[in-house]
Parts: sequence; C-alpha cells; structure tokens
Amino acid sequence: MASNTKRRIQSIRFEIDDFTYEDRVSMLMLLQVKQREERKKSLLHRLVLLAKIPPELVDKRDLGGYYESLFQKLQRRHQGEGVTGLLLLYPSYVIHVIESSSDVLYSVIQDLRNMQRQQEGALLLESKILVMSHNISSRLFQKWEYSLLNIAAKRLDDTLQREPIEKVISECLTVFLKLGMQMQKAYKESPNNPLDSVLDNVPGLIVPQDLIGRLLKSNVLLTPAQFLDIYNAPLNVIMDSELVWPMPEHILPATRKL
Repeated sequence: MASNTKRRIQSIRFEIDDFTYEDRVSMLMLLQVKQREERKKSLLHRLVLLAKIPPELVDKRDLGGYYESLFQKLQRRHQGEGVTGLLLLYPSYVIHVIESSSDVLYSVIQDLRNMQRQQEGALLLESKILVMSHNISSRLFQKWEYSLLNIAAKRLDDTLQREPIEKVISECLTVFLKLGMQMQKAYKESPNNPLDSVLDNVPGLIVPQDLIGRLLKSNVLLTPAQFLDIYNAPLNVIMDSELVWPMPEHILPATRKL
C-alpha cells in the first residue's frame, strides 16, 4: 500500500513538472548563447607574404609544387581548417596569401625562416610578412592555387612613389583583397572557370611588380625571423604602479611587541 502511494506521488510530481516547466527560450538563455558565440575561438586566419624569386630558379612552377607538398604535410600534422589561398608567381617576385589555422600559418613562417638561413638553394629570398589577420569571418578563396604571371614590370606612377610606405601597404592590401572578392564572385558564377582566365579578366587588380620590390626594401615589414622572435618573446606586463612617481611604498604589517 505504501509503495503504491509512493509511486502515485512520483507520478503526480512528474505531471506537475511537465506542466510547469515548458520548453521556452528566455532572455537569459539568449544572452548565454550570445556570450558563448562571442567567446568561441575562431580557427581561421589569413597570412599575406611577399618574397623575391632567386634568379637561378629556372622553372618558377617548382614553387607551386613545393607548397602543395608542404601543405599536405602540415594538414596531416595539424588537423583542423583546410588550406586555401593564392600564390602569384611574377617574373621576379611572389605574393602569397594563405587562409588556414594559426598552427599551419606559423609553420609556413617557420619554414620561410629556415629557408632564409640556407646558404644556397633557397627557393625564396628576402621574404617579408605583409599582414597577418586573425579570426577572419570567411574565406576569400575556395581552394589553394598558384598562377605563373607572364607580365612585364610596371612602373609606379609619381603620386604613388611619393606616398609613405604605410599608404603603399594599404594600397597593396586593398588591391589584393579586391582580387580575392572578384575571384570569389567568378567561382560562384562558374566553379570550373580556370584561374588564369579569371586573372586575365581583371588585370587592374594585379599588384605591380615594382610595388612589391619597394615593399620588400622597406624596414616597416617584418621578416619571418623578426616576426617569430616577437611572437616567441615573453610577455612583459607593465603595471600601473610602475608608471607612478614616486614609487609607492609597501606598508609592512605591524608586529606585536612581546
């Protein structure tokens, strides 16, 4: 009899709970979801590199094959975001944009640093980092590709020659991002459209060679070694108390006299 009564009470309690606690979305729940989204770590980053091609490199397509092999190795080592981007091979320089996880991008920078330390046989020279963008919302490129550009070096106009290097960096990034958006639009309209045909349709969005040369000569941009030195350096935090003069005195705890 007691067991039947106990089961009846539990049944009534479950019915009350089901009736009372409906599956509703409260304002608190919405705020919690928003906070979780804001704190969520983004795994997608973008790196833009500049470098000079050594004159003894006969077939520049070797660079494309080298990075295809490197990305395959890095993808097996670092599980996560895939690699997308674009490698433009000029007669004397390269522009390389890579979209992937931070582990992959830092591995690419380390590979460039090691390449610069080689006495001979390096595939790229005088590498500089144009920009490293973290937590990007979307990709500009659908896959990683490279293209060999058979173009003559263009001269910068006088107005751009007189501009400060910061303005030149901004112009270069603007042109390159516009090229990425144009390629994204072209791939959506025709996914099988070859890369070279897309580049032929937008010659004005290809960064001139001598602009790359001026950027590589600038001391504003970091080399791979300089970038990694800063990245691996310990973080020195300056407290507000260290910026006050005179230095605050610490009050020692009072001692009790015996």
